[in-house]
Amino acid sequence: MTYDVESIRAHFPALSAGTVHFDSPGGTQTPLGVGQAILDTLTGPLSIRGRRSLSERNADDAVTEFRSAMADLLGADPHGIVYGRSATQLTYDFSRHLARDWAPGDEIVVSRLDHDANIRPWLQAADRAGATVVWVDFDPETGELPASAVAAVLTARTRLVAVTAASNLIGTRPPIAEIAAVVHEAGALLFVDGVHYVPHTFVDLAVLGADFFVCSPYKFFGPHCGVLAADPALLAGIHPDKLLPSTDVVPERFELGTLPYETLAGVSAAVDFLAGLGELTTGVAARPSISRRALLRSSLKLAEAHEDSLRDRLESGLAALPGVTVYSRAVERTPTVLVGFAGRSAADATEFLFERGILAPSGSFYALEASRHLGLGEAGALRIGLAPYSTPGEIDVLLAAITDFVLR
Repeated sequence: MTYDVESIRAHFPALSAGTVHFDSPGGTQTPLGVGQAILDTLTGPLSIRGRRSLSERNADDAVTEFRSAMADLLGADPHGIVYGRSATQLTYDFSRHLARDWAPGDEIVVSRLDHDANIRPWLQAADRAGATVVWVDFDPETGELPASAVAAVLTARTRLVAVTAASNLIGTRPPIAEIAAVVHEAGALLFVDGVHYVPHTFVDLAVLGADFFVCSPYKFFGPHCGVLAADPALLAGIHPDKLLPSTDVVPERFELGTLPYETLAGVSAAVDFLAGLGELTTGVAARPSISRRALLRSSLKLAEAHEDSLRDRLESGLAALPGVTVYSRAVERTPTVLVGFAGRSAADATEFLFERGILAPSGSFYALEASRHLGLGEAGALRIGLAPYSTPGEIDVLLAAITDFVLR
């Protein structure tokens, strides 16, 4: 089945500006429909949530639809969808909530593969509670983080394991379902950072087994915010600080203050856009009876196959260049490629590419522990990230520019 990437690109005004974007791990470009949903919600009748007036209903519907859309995307319960300003903020919030039950001698496991947003909050919460932090390492040669590495550090005192579903630096996708099994066997909770995972595959939280799962809609065409998904029954046992008059209902008890209804509408529109990728790329209209969840499954499978084919094209071209090291080596990985250059700085490569209209940033991208573990220090390397709107032609333009950089 042909993947019509040009039909997708037509919905992204930013892609006509002339820059070739390989910076999607830091945030994708936004389709017009998402911006329109934000505009329509923000400028239409809008009030505090209720069901009496149109303005109240608009606000209430924005919240309800947001939870429904994210539940469809993740395979979660709508009553377990929590809005946050960012995944980082949500992780900090829940690290504080959960740490209330920790005591000296308890153990918290973190991974060197992770973004610092799924490391530092746990370290700081553990320090305040007097709990012990245990590190689990990934193999720097292969980029792999097997479940056995996690199992090896678990004890009867382990309270929580924090691990990424996909490395934002090298793309590694650890076997989360296997990790969840060993974590739960030890009687601990599993907190999964899905920020870099959700944009590149179909997500099924029931299969993954994560107790808490966070992601960021702006990494999959939506506005800047964060989302946490968990079992409502689990959330019901967690009691955050909140204002006395504010509701104690889950999940609202975790969302302090009035919600940004326009942002929630933008998230819903982004999920709908993802669900429509199949129709856009194949030209075949979906039957009205097909659920959004089913559409997401088929659409994201198409997008994943497209991205993987582009990654193969990219890595094949890079392998032919002298002095180029590719650090993204795991068997299961996202279309994210971290590249280093012998005797040359990645920052220089970024500037060289930028002068040619190509945006591919360099650094550690907040995955500081992973960058250090790879021997790259704080400087990191060049990160090339692909998205559903990336094209074979863009890969060829990038490879030609990197060849010029390497051989000049």
